[in-house]
Amino acid sequence: MALVEQAAAKGAPAPSTKPRVAILVFAAGFDVYSVGATKTAVTSAMGQTLVPKYTFADAPQPDILVVPGGGVFGAQHDDSTLAWLRATSAKTQQTMSVCNGAFILASAGLLDGLTATTTAGNLERLRTQFPKVRVVDDQRFVDNGHIITTAGLSAGIDGALHLVERQKGAGYAQEVALGEEYDWATRAKFARGALADRLIPQVDMDPIGTWDVVRTQGDTDRWEMVIHGRSTLGADSLLAYLDHELASKGKWVSVPAATRAATAGPRTWRFAGHDGKPWTGTMSIEPAAGASHEYTVSLKIARVSG
Repeated sequence: MALVEQAAAKGAPAPSTKPRVAILVFAAGFDVYSVGATKTAVTSAMGQTLVPKYTFADAPQPDILVVPGGGVFGAQHDDSTLAWLRATSAKTQQTMSVCNGAFILASAGLLDGLTATTTAGNLERLRTQFPKVRVVDDQRFVDNGHIITTAGLSAGIDGALHLVERQKGAGYAQEVALGEEYDWATRAKFARGALADRLIPQVDMDPIGTWDVVRTQGDTDRWEMVIHGRSTLGADSLLAYLDHELASKGKWVSVPAATRAATAGPRTWRFAGHDGKPWTGTMSIEPAAGASHEYTVSLKIARVSG
């Protein structure tokens, strides 16, 4: 596990003994169809098998083009896919990506000069790989008029309802949301990418023990993460390892040792957010009573006020 969530895997999941779930697929009010390079069955990143109804060669021109996310690496580097997207999107009323489908649109050049969003764990990667795109982390979806991009997972529902609203009006979209029993706020304030845990560097905990997340919660101004587990390291070495990882990967500056205990006492850091404003971080490690090498690790970060 890591102190924060990792980006979605690029490939299909390994076989497992997890419960099997069947999905009934149908469409109402819109003529929904799938398109692929060929009509060969495609296995999605989540393990679903889909058979395209049309190919790039014979697909009818859509009014709305939806580009989903998942294992997007192959599609975003496939010339025929990108060429079809550019040609087709030029004639659509709206083109919308969901999750990291934004990378496919960006690879096709369709997001150049536009504002866009994507899955929270991929925001920095989108920003780095496509500097012509203005990437935002505080919106569930972004509507540029013709091109719409949404953040991850449930944000795609909000983007879809917004698209329905544009096509058929607010009342129709509200009826769809009620039919789904979905609490739809047309301008929902929750944006996963804006939450404070985005500032916690990814630290791989697997090499130093086995861990479970006890609690991970907060808002845009503060975050608390508590994990519990067993480590191959002693308390001092564990705290030193985490101190080094956070300082090196997140450019966190530790409070000088002279002002705190040199052993396994709480550690405090100062660091800057993406906007350059100051934050503080505090970590403590509590050994389990009567158990060797078993610990509860608590990390708290907060925006410095004033």
